[in-house]
Amino acid sequence: MTAPVSALPQARERILILGAAGRDFHDFNVIYRDDPAKEVVAFTATQIPDIEGRTYPPELAGSLYPGGIPIYEEARMEELIENERIDTVALAYSDLPHEQVMHLASRAIAAGANFLLHGADSSMVESTKPVIAITAVRTGVGKSQTTRYLSKILADLDQRVVAIRHPMPYGDLAKQACQRFATYEDLDLHECTIEEREEYEPHIDNGFVVYAGVDYEQILRAAEDEADVILWDGGNNDIPFYKSDLHIVLTDPLRPGHEATYHPGEANVRMADVVIVAKCDSAAPEDIEAVEASVRQMNPTATVLRCDSPVTVDDAEAIAGKRVVVVEDGPTLTHGSMSFGAGVVGAKAAGVAEIVDPQPYAVGAIAATYAKYPNAAGILPAMGYGEGQVDDLQATIEAMPVDAVVAGTPIDLSRVLTVEKPLVRARYSLREQEPGGLAEAVRAVVP
Repeated sequence: MTAPVSALPQARERILILGAAGRDFHDFNVIYRDDPAKEVVAFTATQIPDIEGRTYPPELAGSLYPGGIPIYEEARMEELIENERIDTVALAYSDLPHEQVMHLASRAIAAGANFLLHGADSSMVESTKPVIAITAVRTGVGKSQTTRYLSKILADLDQRVVAIRHPMPYGDLAKQACQRFATYEDLDLHECTIEEREEYEPHIDNGFVVYAGVDYEQILRAAEDEADVILWDGGNNDIPFYKSDLHIVLTDPLRPGHEATYHPGEANVRMADVVIVAKCDSAAPEDIEAVEASVRQMNPTATVLRCDSPVTVDDAEAIAGKRVVVVEDGPTLTHGSMSFGAGVVGAKAAGVAEIVDPQPYAVGAIAATYAKYPNAAGILPAMGYGEGQVDDLQATIEAMPVDAVVAGTPIDLSRVLTVEKPLVRARYSLREQEPGGLAEAVRAVVP
């Protein structure tokens, strides 16, 4: 006698998650980990150097994955679809031009798989505390300086603030499940990369605790124990991992049009409560107006605020009239596609004689970065995802015939590099052109 269809065992849908060591793990944890009808066969990795070839560990993957989940390079997508009989390819990383999203979709479809983009709500975890989310339309717009600005507003309201940073788990994933950073020693304890330090250290400088890691529900519950308000400090142009009471999105008039042509930055604009047009002190008036018009077309109900991103140099006299190399935040120059940052702005304002091109002196990972991201030409990206890259960064600086180093990264590079040349920091902050708008928005959601 043939068993009824409903009684036959159902094959699990086989999923391949395209990621970059961030949202991919979060989407797995929240959407797939405990679903017996779905099987995540593998992750792929891109954007960040040397993060493929690992395994998402069984202690994080859960009981349905006793052997963990392998991570491959994205170039193998078609091979994986065929060999692993993949049913659905789910995109789970950020800062992609819309055209590239559809190229990935076309590759998946042509190889025989479905292509999936998860909706915002499906991966958002709800907090017991008010959540203020800071996101952007591209990487390198100024999310972290905005988070620091809002932290001070909340501190003035006698609120205990904890920042939770978008993930950057490039090391031992099991050890990085839930990380808390309150001191510089914590950065050393967790063996943070330069990119991680760029995001965590400024919060520590301002006296605030920051959490990050891999399991963002666990992280949220730990942060709630010591916070009145949670600040979500987003990465790239990703959507928040938490349901927010106030969603603030930064746009960049130095890259006009990108607010409507990058994924998932456009979705952030459409979801925003407040949109900041940043860097107005550096951008052309017509570009500021174009970004504002674009935002109002996509989200007519959002409050739009113009803000400056002033740059200050710690010791302008030390570099005035000198030949310098400028070191900028790595992601801003790589997948952020910018050609300069705060370091260049500060160096020019201080009156340097010349910004020397690092390319002829670049070694190892630095030389490879220029080959992959030609927009970074003339500036030195602070690539430091591992010890080897840090060594290459230091060797490149030491080989250059310059009088000083101008560091536009948000951290004190002397904590991770030993450079004989004088190192001068260029710092940037947020300044509202009409003060009070952000404080008003915060007071509306903070009890």
